[in-house]
Amino acid sequence: MTSRHAGSSPDVPHEKIGQVQHRLLGWWDDSARDLPWRRTRDPYRIFVAEIMLQQTQVDRVIPYYDRWLEAFPDVEALAAAPTADVIRLWKGLGYNRRAVNLQRAASAVVGHGGAFPESVAELLILPGIGPYTAGAIACFAFEQDVPFIDTNMRRVLHRLFSGSDVPRPLANDKVIISIAEQVIPESDGWRWNQALIEFGALHCTARTPACVICPLQQQCDAFPAVLSDIQDQAQTRLKSRGTAIPFQQSNRYFRGRIMDVLRDREENSIGLMELGSMIKPEFESTDLPWLTELVIALERDGLTAVAEESPEYDASGAGAVRVGLPGTDT
Repeated sequence: MTSRHAGSSPDVPHEKIGQVQHRLLGWWDDSARDLPWRRTRDPYRIFVAEIMLQQTQVDRVIPYYDRWLEAFPDVEALAAAPTADVIRLWKGLGYNRRAVNLQRAASAVVGHGGAFPESVAELLILPGIGPYTAGAIACFAFEQDVPFIDTNMRRVLHRLFSGSDVPRPLANDKVIISIAEQVIPESDGWRWNQALIEFGALHCTARTPACVICPLQQQCDAFPAVLSDIQDQAQTRLKSRGTAIPFQQSNRYFRGRIMDVLRDREENSIGLMELGSMIKPEFESTDLPWLTELVIALERDGLTAVAEESPEYDASGAGAVRVGLPGTDT
């Protein structure tokens, strides 16, 4: 199936734009949550929040956000901290590479005088910052009317202006960004983009959108088809569920287990055989190549330090490798 918007940027009718703006911002004024990063225009604090919120629920982020700012209150404190401490404080949030990227970006900011750049183009130069995060900082810290999209924003804009996004989107990101740019209220980008995020998180959700009581129902190109599309998709998922690999058997799961062991360990490093037995009860020496690949991949991501414990000619091979957090003596 193709869409009239799939490969071209549509012109959104001005009348519809005005209706959507009025209704969505009215909903925001009545329903917005009071979140700590919405009470500040500090680009560092907004940056921290945006990175933590990637693939992590708001309620889970709040206590981590508070603890992080207590430990690293500004960009200088984060840049100067030992990387091992940064990774330890991230424990429980998952996707540990985000913590390392936060520190890399902080170091880059400090290296250029300590002030965050304000334009999207300059923000994109910082390590680990993509189009969404750059747009969010420019908008939420510097109140610029810039278009950007995350998962929630994309879903809301797609359903309103391009139709149902289930089982797959009909419009690509280039089209959605074009729509986003057209519908931003002048001089009100901060409130508008916050409203899009909030509406997607609380009301126009992926699997259970509240279409029946939606204030934008009459303006929505996806209603009512999206409701039957979601139901059909759920039935398809049930039929295919038995073929999926359990998360507890995935490399992503074991990467997380490795990081948990390294964070909690009093000694700086650990040998691979001991590490393997701690993350996988049935671990055997034949699993060493697999574990070696995992720790080397984590090292490439800046999350571990890997060192040889003995000369290369030692017959013990991979078992002589020791692993620790970055900045520790392995």
